[in-house]
Amino acid sequence: MDYGDALETMRITREATVVTITFTRPDLMNRFDVPQETEFIEALKFLRHTDDDVRAVILAAEGKAFSAGGDVNTVLAMASDFGARKRAVAAGLELMTELLSFPIPIVTAIQGAAMGLGANVAFATDVVVAWRGARLADPHVRIGVVAGDGGAVVWPLSAGILRAKRHLLTGDPITAEEGYAFGLVTDLVDAPEDVLPCARALADKIASLPPLAVQGTKQALNRLLGQRAGEVLELSLQLEAMTMATDDVVEATTAFLEKRPGVFRGQ
Repeated sequence: MDYGDALETMRITREATVVTITFTRPDLMNRFDVPQETEFIEALKFLRHTDDDVRAVILAAEGKAFSAGGDVNTVLAMASDFGARKRAVAAGLELMTELLSFPIPIVTAIQGAAMGLGANVAFATDVVVAWRGARLADPHVRIGVVAGDGGAVVWPLSAGILRAKRHLLTGDPITAEEGYAFGLVTDLVDAPEDVLPCARALADKIASLPPLAVQGTKQALNRLLGQRAGEVLELSLQLEAMTMATDDVVEATTAFLEKRPGVFRGQ
């Protein structure tokens, strides 16, 4: 992997000491399926170990959605595939561990909807710039699975335990403006096209400061995130995998795809 490589799900570019990772599948709403999750982990590892003087990273997306989160059809298929569920737990743990220990500041630019894992990845970064009308949610429970891939870590730390419960137990979305009031979003802009310039200005500001001081400060702050992740993340992912094997997840995902109410029996 290198700058400018033709990747399947994203583009990595560099300008001075700032690198931009851009999700490039607007037709799929930049969903966090296996290819995107795999390439994102690889991108983080590449930037972590590069010898280049990278001082800030921007995470952005093409199209109307930042990320639609996981693929519902994949969740449905996992109900009968133990190996796939096991791989999903391992990948989710690797992604969030890599992200929460990443040494370089990440500024996320949310120009549209951020759902599920897409939202949780954004909330695990360092600065979150969003269009005030963007919809944010972790609707795992609505498709019959536990909010396991970071939601149980990042939502309560930033929004507080009661707000986290309110929205993770219902899957109800919020606007970025509400997310700003909750503490999930750091900076608001009035139009989607203003998100990336604002994120760039903040990344440039961070990159202009003494890098050892910036990265050391991030390391100290992320110790708290790492401790919370150590307490919760693996358990929540295991619980998510367990619910992926239930009759309820088959009913929930099928009902979602058929656009009808589900009938759930707790089995």
